[in-house]
Amino acid sequence: MMASSASEPKKLIATGSSGFVGRHFCSLYGGVSLDDQEGVVDLRDVRRVRSAIEFARPEVVVHLAAQSSVAASFDDPAATFSVNLLGTLNLLQALSTIKFQGVFLYVGSADVYGQIRETEIPAREDQLLHPRSPYAVSKVAAEALCYQWSQTHDFRMVLARPFNQIGPGQNIRFAVADFARQIVEIRRGRRPPFLVTGDIDVTRDFTDVRDAVRAYRMLLDGGQNGEIYNICSGQERSLRSIVEELLRIAGIQADLQTDTSRLRPNEQRRVAGDPDKIRSAVGWSPQIPITKTLADILQAAEEN
Repeated sequence: MMASSASEPKKLIATGSSGFVGRHFCSLYGGVSLDDQEGVVDLRDVRRVRSAIEFARPEVVVHLAAQSSVAASFDDPAATFSVNLLGTLNLLQALSTIKFQGVFLYVGSADVYGQIRETEIPAREDQLLHPRSPYAVSKVAAEALCYQWSQTHDFRMVLARPFNQIGPGQNIRFAVADFARQIVEIRRGRRPPFLVTGDIDVTRDFTDVRDAVRAYRMLLDGGQNGEIYNICSGQERSLRSIVEELLRIAGIQADLQTDTSRLRPNEQRRVAGDPDKIRSAVGWSPQIPITKTLADILQAAEEN
């Protein structure tokens, strides 16, 4: 649990606590899921959200729950908006019913930046947003809602924009976790030495999920009301370099095969964020080397 300035524990609720990031956050910093008598609450269910909040009466909320698949957002935009925007609204309204005056951390996504021109790299929090998927639009809208709440309610509302978070336990629908799974299967002789990829010559800004949740914890203590903070390393890394390092750590060789079904039209070629704002605000910077992150991902893939 978080500690207040008087060292008194505060009740922390984390939505999405069973997800990739939520599991890491709760294992390191405590917090409970948003539950009621029927189990984990669907944020789209107004009645259950309000009932759970009235029962739990949290003092700190970390809002991680989301429909986070870009591909799924194109298949069903309405469901994405229902979870990401209306679910956030339901949560905020429920907190208002208990006259919540604590701290609320909204965890968004760097996908809101959308099309980033070369001259805009690394991306800064004050850049214009150009979302290019229903998922990204839903996150822009939820950010705007949270900002409005920071100006009109008695919350301390802090907003985080994480870039690519990776680490042990991530779902294999995400590229790095899938690469690790394939490499483990090759090493065990369960598949031929061919690694199937999409476009691996794009660059992304990767942060170990354990560094990311440490950033969230620090923002709960020191983030300013209504402010948005990038969670990123500030470094561009190509997916090709990630694949090569995974293979090196695993001690195997494999040919790379491009699966055209994994290619995204109009893919953003380069992505990197500017972490200066969070560094200045709370002193956060990534601590875990990329080699350790990738080694831990491979180990988790072996265990699973």
